[in-house]
Amino acid sequence: MAGLLGRPDMLFIFDAGEVERVFRGEDGAPHRPSMPSLNYYKHTLRKNFFGEEKDCAGVIAVHGDSWAAFRTKVSRVALSTGAAAQYTEQVGDVADAFINRVREIRNSKSETPDDFLNEVHKWSLESLGLIALDTRLGCFESCEGSESQRLIDAVNTFFLCVGELELRTPWWRIYPTAMFKKYVAALDTILSVTLSHVERALQECKDNSSKSLLQDLVTAAGPRVAAVAALDMFLVGIDTTSNAVASTLYQLSKRPEVQEKLYKEITGVLQGRPLKAGDVSQMPYLKACIKEVLRMYPVVIGNGRQLTKDTVICGYNIPKGTQVIFQHYVMGNSDEYFSNASEFRPERWLNRSTYKHHPFASLPFGFGKRMCLGRRFAELEMHIIICKMVNAFRMEYHHEPLEYHVHPMYTPNGPIRIKLIDR
Repeated sequence: MAGLLGRPDMLFIFDAGEVERVFRGEDGAPHRPSMPSLNYYKHTLRKNFFGEEKDCAGVIAVHGDSWAAFRTKVSRVALSTGAAAQYTEQVGDVADAFINRVREIRNSKSETPDDFLNEVHKWSLESLGLIALDTRLGCFESCEGSESQRLIDAVNTFFLCVGELELRTPWWRIYPTAMFKKYVAALDTILSVTLSHVERALQECKDNSSKSLLQDLVTAAGPRVAAVAALDMFLVGIDTTSNAVASTLYQLSKRPEVQEKLYKEITGVLQGRPLKAGDVSQMPYLKACIKEVLRMYPVVIGNGRQLTKDTVICGYNIPKGTQVIFQHYVMGNSDEYFSNASEFRPERWLNRSTYKHHPFASLPFGFGKRMCLGRRFAELEMHIIICKMVNAFRMEYHHEPLEYHVHPMYTPNGPIRIKLIDR
């Protein structure tokens, strides 16, 4: 697609082999197609905050040396072995609180309410607050107008606006449109709420000796880096994880045989005791179920790069500066890359010699140096909540099948009314 108003040319790739070649040919600071509106917010509107300290604008909508310097500071902590595993019990406590919450809000048919997705958003925010801020935010007790609900609403507004601002004619570059004003207000809310919790958490860090991601980041790179890293985690870590979990619960509720196989694996590992660090590593089918959902229904349907050098793709010389979009939803559902791609088969991730599989066709967390920094934490959250939900309930779905739509995550379109039967 060429000649787009105010945008570079775009090339859509549906060939997993070419995706692999682009990824493996990257230099040390890959350029991910950024959101110009977020770039404007960070580097122009709020440059006094994000530019106050050198190389401290975060990893979202940041590129080049500044991105590489910030990522290096954060990745030493966030991607270290055991960084996520230390939160197993605390994230498990949040999952237990979520289970208690859904028990309370089931209707007379034992089904989840129409706004179940918002409850999953609360779980995601509570889990992320625990990891990023070392704080329990009290999301399950929140109501309309509360700080945590304001944060959830602001993140939802951010994602809904960014699609409009980035994919339609960018009038906001000429004058502040109503949509752009909503977008900026949402980002300001996320920034102010996040900073208030960072400041409180930093004070609590001084007052006790507990070990946390926030403390590690402060020690390794300083409080400003910790605050900006937390902000970026909130921008991209709430909706993505919660929509992935809601989609997984919905898909499992339609497949009792998969659910029962998963239940046997979970009970075989736990033997009636609470979940502890290391247990999830003994649950390969659990991980395979989530991978299969993200293959067929990826919450982010594509990934991409802005080429930093002329690159040959499918025999064509593609010039530097072109945005290359990898269509993972299409590739993940193609028989060219996965055996019986239209069928839900978690076993394909356990028996790769039996099932055709291309490692670059489905990449829910990206690949390489710009792979999702929060991957270990997102996987921990998803593994634990699905484990605990399957262990607590037999889930059933008795309504018309839900179509998926982009909103802006790829998610079931309609209320997710799952019948929860206590085990």
